[in-house]
Amino acid sequence: MADREIQSANLFDRLPNKGTNEELTTLVDRAGSKLVRIVSTGQATPEGVWYDQDDNEWVVVLRGSAGLRVDGEDDVRVLSVGDYIDLPAGLRHRVERTDADGPTVWLALHY
Repeated sequence: MADREIQSANLFDRLPNKGTNEELTTLVDRAGSKLVRIVSTGQATPEGVWYDQDDNEWVVVLRGSAGLRVDGEDDVRVLSVGDYIDLPAGLRHRVERTDADGPTVWLALHY
């Protein structure tokens, strides 16, 4: 165990106030899974673009809120603090909106 680095930090450190792009930070990357902190400041998926991933993705909102559209559903799912969703591989989805007046902080587990 002595040769393995132990990392420690706070998920809310160094949050951007505003930016053109989301900020993605890989926190853990191990065989078969990756944990990513995503900070959104008003971004949305470009019109006509859908995410269609090869891996499952579990996402939770830690701060702020977002609107997530899942292909085949009529309504946009509103995700607020503490809300999560487990998206199976191959399920098309897109971010319709994130908070513009403060950061939306997500954790995304790709597995």
